[in-house]
Amino acid sequence: MEQTTGTLAVLGATGYVGGRLVPRLLAAGYRVRAIGRSLAKLRGRSWAGHPLVELAAGDALQPESLGAALRGASVLYFLVHSMAPGGGDFTRADRDAARNAAGAASAAGVRRIIYLGGLGEDHPGLSRHLRSRAEVARLLQAGPVPVTVLRAAMIIGSGSASFEILRYLVERLPVMVTPRWIDTPCQPIAIRNVLTYLIGCLDCPQTVGQVFDIGQPRIVTYRELMTIYAEEAGLRRRWIVPVPVLTPRLSSYWIHLVTPVPASLARPLAEGLSNPVLCQEQRLATLVPQELLDCRRAIRLALQRQRDQQVESSWSDAGFLPPAEWGISGDPHWAGGTQFRDGRRMLLASSPAVVWSAVTRIGGATGWYYADWLWGLRGALDRLFGGIGLRRGRRDATTLQVGDALDFWRVAAIEAPYRLLLVAEMKVPGEASLEFTLQAVAAGTELRQVARFRPRGLWGLLYWWLVTPFHGLVFSGMLRGMAEALGEPPLQGPERFSPDAGGEA
Repeated sequence: MEQTTGTLAVLGATGYVGGRLVPRLLAAGYRVRAIGRSLAKLRGRSWAGHPLVELAAGDALQPESLGAALRGASVLYFLVHSMAPGGGDFTRADRDAARNAAGAASAAGVRRIIYLGGLGEDHPGLSRHLRSRAEVARLLQAGPVPVTVLRAAMIIGSGSASFEILRYLVERLPVMVTPRWIDTPCQPIAIRNVLTYLIGCLDCPQTVGQVFDIGQPRIVTYRELMTIYAEEAGLRRRWIVPVPVLTPRLSSYWIHLVTPVPASLARPLAEGLSNPVLCQEQRLATLVPQELLDCRRAIRLALQRQRDQQVESSWSDAGFLPPAEWGISGDPHWAGGTQFRDGRRMLLASSPAVVWSAVTRIGGATGWYYADWLWGLRGALDRLFGGIGLRRGRRDATTLQVGDALDFWRVAAIEAPYRLLLVAEMKVPGEASLEFTLQAVAAGTELRQVARFRPRGLWGLLYWWLVTPFHGLVFSGMLRGMAEALGEPPLQGPERFSPDAGGEA
């Protein structure tokens, strides 16, 4: 069969599915245009330098940005979803994104759209999440460009939001009091099977303009999934007690406290768990044949990826990249309003490349090199007040890329091996960043660490004054911990310094 020609545009290339689809399309020999809201995030992906890939900035909620991004593309993969933490009304955003993409695809001469939606029968009791997925499909289909719709239930794969909820609930709770949805039937699908279907549709003309349900052949319940997970993870039998009083709202708060998934994302997911999500047909399994993994094998493979700390993409890495331009090095102390700075530096004998290896392992399983109990307390308080806490961890144990979640920080900039900028995503009355810079000197490497904070109102000022006494303990301890991890005593420091001329240190 002749391979699809022309450029394949992937809208949502830095998301959970898009981040895995792009490298597989490239490996298959397709020319790909990876589209995302942030070029910095796109440039940080491991496949960004591939000779067959183009990077383009485009936002489905800003239709004027899509014209250039889609120009010359033959196929558009629409993998955008607005159900992100703090994203507001995701149903309206999804609606606008679908309309904008359909219009831009038509104007750009795109010949085909492939969309990954949600499985579930269209009835009045359908959750907001699944109704929105179905509405997006209808809006895309209303345009002149033929649309292939793949409808999936829970996707099992390392880093998916649904898998993370399952993982943390089972691992943390030997006894689970659950809502009645624990016995809702579903047909999950492994992420690798989803990707094979998405790619296989390209060169299968019978899939053009069609809607397909995709899932593993066997119907299971969420209770069975929890039992299978416990067995595969080597855990003792979990006791599951379903009760009728837990609403989706209460379930989402419980998921928020126990797992890394915030309540704003957990609630629509929890609502969807009450709906049976079953395949009404499985035609695509014949048109695009592959081995469909059952839930046990899919969970086993996802767990192995987690254990090896080789998670290719994660739900937590998708979404907006918080701005950090207000806190870049070299800003005068009066720029951007009131700003507080705390600078520490240390001199080490090692080269910047060696010191960089310690800096980029920070967070996650490594911890913060010093007083991890204080970081844990801050994370617990953040979680209690609706924040994301520390449970997100990090995608990979040793490497970072722009846009990566790092506990309750996010990587805003990275220039190996000289600069790492983290922007805070915890609940805080202002904006905070933490920057590490490395400079080669005659004796080795000077490592600088600068915490910046732009307060919001009186509470922001009070917050800075309350936490400042801990900076000497935590930040200097962190630098000493890095030196210890490298197995060498500092030649000088840690000591305070003024980060910016005239700045407050």
